[in-house]
Amino acid sequence: MQHIPLAQIDPAEVERLLDRAFGPDRHTRTAYKVRGTALALPDLSFAAVADRVLVGTVQCWPVALLGDDGAAYPLVMVGPVAVDPAHQRGGIGRALMTRALTAAGLSGADRALALIGDPEYYGRFFGFTTDRTARWRLPGPVEPRRLLARGPAVPDIPGMLGSRPALDARAAAA
Repeated sequence: MQHIPLAQIDPAEVERLLDRAFGPDRHTRTAYKVRGTALALPDLSFAAVADRVLVGTVQCWPVALLGDDGAAYPLVMVGPVAVDPAHQRGGIGRALMTRALTAAGLSGADRALALIGDPEYYGRFFGFTTDRTARWRLPGPVEPRRLLARGPAVPDIPGMLGSRPALDARAAAA
C-alpha cells in the first residue's frame, strides 16, 4: 500500500471512489456546505493506492469560524476519509488520517482542526472532541456530538463555520 499526494490522482477517479464510499447524494451533506467552493489543501490530502488502484483518500479543506465577535478564525476541516467498500476494515482510513494529521503537525499548535464524524472513533484514535464546538453553527444539520475539533488554536466561541473563500467574500462586502 502506497500513500501518495492526492494531487497525483485523476480527480474523476477520486469522485468515483467518493460515490462508492458515500453514495451519489453525498453533495447534499452539511460538510459539503461548510467547505463551499474551496479547493482541498494539497499538502494535507492523500490517496491510498494498492497495485495501482485507488482504494482510499483523505482530503483537508481551508475553513474558518466566523465568530459572533466579527473575527474569522482559520481552521482545517478534515475529511472526507473515504475507503473503497471492498477494502474497508483493513486500517486504510486510519493510516490516511495519521498521514494527514502528521502532515498538519500532530503536535503542532499552529493548526486548528475540525471534522464531522464519529466521536467514539475520532476521539479515541485521534484526540478530536466536542470541548470547544458546542456554540458553533453550521450551514446545515449536524448532530452536535459529531462536530469535533482538536488543537489549542481551536476557538471556543459562538460563530458560523464555513469556507474561507465564502467568509472572505462576506467580510469584503461588509
